[in-house]
Amino acid sequence: MGLSSYLRKVYDLDTLDTRFTSSTSVPYQTVIDARDDPAVEREVAARARSSAPPPKWRTPEFFLYYIVFIVVVPYMFWVAYDVSRPSDPRYPKYEKYLSDGWIPGRKIDNSDAQYRTFRDNFPIMTGLLLFHPLLRKGFESVYKPSARGARGSTRLDQRATFDFLFAIVFIVILHGISSFKILAILTINYQLATKLPRKYVPAATWIFNIGTLFANELTMGYRLQLLANWVGPPWGPLAHWGYWLDRWGGILTRWDILFNITILRLISFNLDYYWSIDKRNSNSLEKGLDPASLSERDRISIPAETRDYSFRNYVAYALYAPLYIAGPIITFNDYISQCKYRAASIEWPRTIRYGVRFLLVLLAMELVLHYDYVGAISKAAPVWSDYTAAQLSLLSFFNLHIIWLKLLLPWRMFRLWALVDGIDPPENMVRCVSNNYSTQLFWRAWHRSYNRWLIRYIYIPLGGSSFRNWQSSVKSVVTYLLVFTFVALWHDIKLRLLIWGWLIVIFMVPEWTASYLFPKRKWENRPTEYRMLCCVGAVGNVLMMISANLVGFAVGLDGLRSILSSILHDWSGVFFILTAAICLFVGVQVMFEIREAEKRKGVVMKC
Repeated sequence: MGLSSYLRKVYDLDTLDTRFTSSTSVPYQTVIDARDDPAVEREVAARARSSAPPPKWRTPEFFLYYIVFIVVVPYMFWVAYDVSRPSDPRYPKYEKYLSDGWIPGRKIDNSDAQYRTFRDNFPIMTGLLLFHPLLRKGFESVYKPSARGARGSTRLDQRATFDFLFAIVFIVILHGISSFKILAILTINYQLATKLPRKYVPAATWIFNIGTLFANELTMGYRLQLLANWVGPPWGPLAHWGYWLDRWGGILTRWDILFNITILRLISFNLDYYWSIDKRNSNSLEKGLDPASLSERDRISIPAETRDYSFRNYVAYALYAPLYIAGPIITFNDYISQCKYRAASIEWPRTIRYGVRFLLVLLAMELVLHYDYVGAISKAAPVWSDYTAAQLSLLSFFNLHIIWLKLLLPWRMFRLWALVDGIDPPENMVRCVSNNYSTQLFWRAWHRSYNRWLIRYIYIPLGGSSFRNWQSSVKSVVTYLLVFTFVALWHDIKLRLLIWGWLIVIFMVPEWTASYLFPKRKWENRPTEYRMLCCVGAVGNVLMMISANLVGFAVGLDGLRSILSSILHDWSGVFFILTAAICLFVGVQVMFEIREAEKRKGVVMKC
């Protein structure tokens, strides 16, 4: 296999996540068995080709788009690079935020705290990725529980016992004295799920866990010095003792920031346990399914056995080391099922290709940070009016790409660690941030495991959405507002994130309205006109999504207002925005065709 063909396999959707190329309702072992049947492959390929129109890649229309790409994309990179050169007059203002880089003649913008933490600890995390699975192998060679009981129970006992023990050591090293706070929260949550009367469990679960989010924020992770000042005299003996204990906070003292992801697992355990009480007779054997070859949908929906909802399994799941810090998120039922039987989707050649893909993304991030200092520029309190409309727009655009990359890298690394360890969680980032044109579909692709969690535990219990009439439409908007309010509070309890969450819902309304006014069925005989109409709407969507995410994760509402006023203060800025809209139109047309090409391969991503 040549380098080019190997790279094509590295960037194949199947390498990213088998869930994209096969149905979640079909056991993956069935997909593996079908590989050796050419007739099945031909039938699937023919069915896929018939469901999508012919490719447009070689049409005159797309050759025009290629010319735009050849000119515009290098120009975009040049504009961002040009304001990041030492010769730029504003360079001395933000130079203090730059660090020495590994590319000769260039510094690196390592000013973002999240990415800096990831980058500085990358060697340690790489060592853990290799050491943890090897340690498990050694543990399993020594710890061999009795083989009596149901098939899979022995493997679950081995894995869960190791995960439990490793998790305790792991959080003590990470959080020191605060590990006892974490275990206390876990214990209270477990008691709520297993000891309360069943009808009170959902309400108690949500009240306790949302209350924990607020309490963690208000007390800064229950700092003992702060608590001592509340109950005793300020800076008395108790406060000094609390201050001394707080100093033993481990490697990551702000455990409360990381704990938000654990909150999702606590809710997952409680609600999976709550729903399992009604489904005691709905296990895989009762349904006539092979528990060793379940589809992903069955792994999630079929409850674990009663004895599997034990405190050991609960802690092992909630603090599972590869996914503890940042996810991706899997449900408790899925975790137990994969502990009992290794997922057929975990294959070493694919895992290695996934690792190569991760390293290429890491290289891309390093190159961007060496040649585009947008983070440092933003931190230096810039006078946005000093920049041209093109510079402002493209600095904002690249800022979003850096945010995307800084989230993508830890998610990919921790998922790689889980795959090496024998657990297959969902891929969090489906598409490049530049490859999204729908506000609603964007949230299926961004932080995908969180989106699936929201659908299972909030969206569906609230009744989902329907736009059949105005009453159901209003109810659907309220549902989305509740979901995104939780999303905003879960990220951080800040006003700008609440505004961001509500802006997302507000920006979805035009898309829903357009879908209602221009249904696809009425344009079946005019596909080109419909594609052009959708593209115009998609350009508006892209501009709104850029604005909302700049508010939530980059410059805030005041910063966005300042940027927009600087861009639009004269006619040159207005002209640039119109030109940018034309370029976005071209980009969206390519996005449409990428999705049609996926359909021709039998892949329907729904994002």
